[in-house]
Amino acid sequence: MPVPLRVLERPPSLPDGEEKKEKCGVFGIWGTHQPDQPDAAAQVTFAGLYAQQHRGQESAGIAVTDGHDLMGHAAMGLVNQVFKPDLLKQMHGHAAVGHVRYSTTGSSQVCNAQPLLQRFHLGPVAIAHNGNLINASRLRREYEEEGAIFQTSTDTEVIVHMLARPRHAAKADPLAHVLQHLQGAFSLVFLFPDRIEAARDPLGIRPMSLGQLPTGEYVVASETCAFDAINAAFVRDIEPGEIVTLDDRGVTSRRYDSPDRVRARCAFEHVYFANPASVLWGRNVHRVRETMGRRLAQEAPAPEADCVMPMPDSGRSAALGFAKESTLPFEEAIVPNRFVGRTFILPSQGDRDRMVSLKLNIIGELIKDREIVVVDDSIVRGTTTLSKMRALRRAGARKIHLRISCPPIRHPCYYGIDFADNKQLIATGKTQDEIADALEVDSLHYLSLEGMLDAAGLSEQNACTACWTGEYRVPVDETYGKFSFERRQLKMFS
Repeated sequence: MPVPLRVLERPPSLPDGEEKKEKCGVFGIWGTHQPDQPDAAAQVTFAGLYAQQHRGQESAGIAVTDGHDLMGHAAMGLVNQVFKPDLLKQMHGHAAVGHVRYSTTGSSQVCNAQPLLQRFHLGPVAIAHNGNLINASRLRREYEEEGAIFQTSTDTEVIVHMLARPRHAAKADPLAHVLQHLQGAFSLVFLFPDRIEAARDPLGIRPMSLGQLPTGEYVVASETCAFDAINAAFVRDIEPGEIVTLDDRGVTSRRYDSPDRVRARCAFEHVYFANPASVLWGRNVHRVRETMGRRLAQEAPAPEADCVMPMPDSGRSAALGFAKESTLPFEEAIVPNRFVGRTFILPSQGDRDRMVSLKLNIIGELIKDREIVVVDDSIVRGTTTLSKMRALRRAGARKIHLRISCPPIRHPCYYGIDFADNKQLIATGKTQDEIADALEVDSLHYLSLEGMLDAAGLSEQNACTACWTGEYRVPVDETYGKFSFERRQLKMFS
């Protein structure tokens, strides 16, 4: 199957951000030598990506190798929309890597779908990336000034150009040398004809784990829930600053950075992004969120409330913990309509209110004339939260106590979460009472930073808390945004 040439023509118009967005999910498998099922690697990768669909819903892609060459397909849409059975059957190879994407650098268009499959003088390579490179803009300018031509507007393509550069390619370990030049957050999976290389950034901001199928094949994935989907056993986390190689010999490992560096695990993975079934840095995500809910009930009780209810779906575990700790009834009074697709921020608050009415069904019997505690994982811009609170008021809620299982988000994320800039974050420049007034609730309380980190088994020394504290573990020395590359191209076209 030929790989279509991905050429970025005139960049599209640049949309505003949403409340919060998933990042990306990666997957890789090596060693499915099954002559009677030549598409086995692609099939397993499909299942691994499907299990990680929550991490990215804009595009999906898979690349495979037969030991000599690579072939791949990536397109806009969900995993089961992009990969129909007939297409998967054509993807012959004993190894594969895959990707589900939500864009954090570069807009949502097919040229940015991953894995990026490129050919250079050392051969073909496919790259799948979860995270964000904060020095990508500077590196890209340097390469463009030297005549390099980029086909995408994603930060990941910079890595391909670095691998192809003669002074990097001549090193004894070109990949390790290139990784030492990257700054920011990255969990990367590379597919070469003879191997898979999986690597995490030196601070370990984004997760990635190693697993093994009952038949012996090794797999890597952003989250362990992907292993559950394919009946693989968790082996271990890939360490920060480590490169793990999967090939016909099995698994080997080498380091490109010191193992003694202090870590910076993204605490928001436990708050919102990861699947509740996943084990993240040694702790089950559901249990962590339930503990966050318990701590929230201790810090901000609502003893006069009639019941506790989650904001679907990410507030459910924390709401359960809050209800258990406070001995209040747990009610599922807010039911999501799963057939309404993901929606972008609409131009007016009235439009947003109407869309929330379509996406959420309120069970009025459980709401009317009652004092309720609503538990959610976070508030970013606050626009859709306001719509949700208004929907509960319309259903007859007498009082609404909003409880959030993380601290107020006051700062943008540069490491792979598409938070709006701080001018658009509702908590920036406002007190807690002012935020409560803006959201039209009777009370509002956030979980403390200490309570959140303690529940996750983290500390300020080994976790990234930049979106709450503004303390960036990897210094951001250049102001840029999700659409920086497109804006530069728009100027070229104007």
